[in-house]
Amino acid sequence: MKRFRLYTYSTDGLQLQEVRWLRAKTISLGIGLGVLLFLLGIEVNQQFDDPVGLGIVRNAGLLSENRALRDQLRFMSGRIDRLQATLADVGDHGNELRLRLNLPRLDEDVLQAGVGGTEEASAVGFSSDVRGLVTDLHRTVSQAERELRLQTESYDEVSRRLETEKLRFARLPAVKPMEGYYTKSFGMRLHPILGIYRPHQGIDIINDVGTPVYATADGTVQFAGRESGLGIIVAINHGYSVSSIYGHLSKTLVRQGQSIRRGQLIALSGNTGLSTGPHLHYEVRVNGVAQNPIDYFFDDVLRVASRR
Repeated sequence: MKRFRLYTYSTDGLQLQEVRWLRAKTISLGIGLGVLLFLLGIEVNQQFDDPVGLGIVRNAGLLSENRALRDQLRFMSGRIDRLQATLADVGDHGNELRLRLNLPRLDEDVLQAGVGGTEEASAVGFSSDVRGLVTDLHRTVSQAERELRLQTESYDEVSRRLETEKLRFARLPAVKPMEGYYTKSFGMRLHPILGIYRPHQGIDIINDVGTPVYATADGTVQFAGRESGLGIIVAINHGYSVSSIYGHLSKTLVRQGQSIRRGQLIALSGNTGLSTGPHLHYEVRVNGVAQNPIDYFFDDVLRVASRR
């Protein structure tokens, strides 16, 4: 096949000469034009979000997103660390409350036990540095969720125990039943009428007939009426195997089976039964055994009860 050649006529030499430089210039111009068109195509492709699929724009965007993601993960990790520190403080206060309410402390090993199982799977598809951050973050969040759940259950238990203790305290005979002169007469003594030594199972409070007598704790009236030795009495069952008895009354103001609140007026003092003068005989019993009522008096509770 014959090649195409281009000749020019030289007047100086009176002959035809082949034009060689034109071919080289044409080739160079073509290459330059091709490079220019290629670069222009890349620019246009970037402007339209890589419709050709060269990946140049996407890769640059992914690198930028990865940097932003790493920054956000580090920031969130710091926040979660601070939340965990706060949660640890809450746990310390929770254990203090548990001890106050006679509940066992939450075991530290149980709180710090690992969760495991899914953190590696959650980091699939990320680069190594991002994968490490995601894995650590997942583990920390799982640990915090576990501890929060245990602390929530603990506070629910503390709340239930507190309500139980509040009810128990409300049924503890903790106030004085009547104003007057309190005698230290609990225990063995010479009976003023019978003239023999016998246990005195309560204390005597001396005051005029008709002095108001108040319930010393919440409960239910077990008996209200006359008894041989103590005359007219009121007996209250406070629950928790605790009861109280009010004797030598002149009048009862409650009936059997009635619910009673601490500080409620239940009777008037008197001089009924085996008595040498107006006074109130007051007893506290636990499991049927007489206790010294003075051991149960709390003056601060008395002031609160008197305002009901």
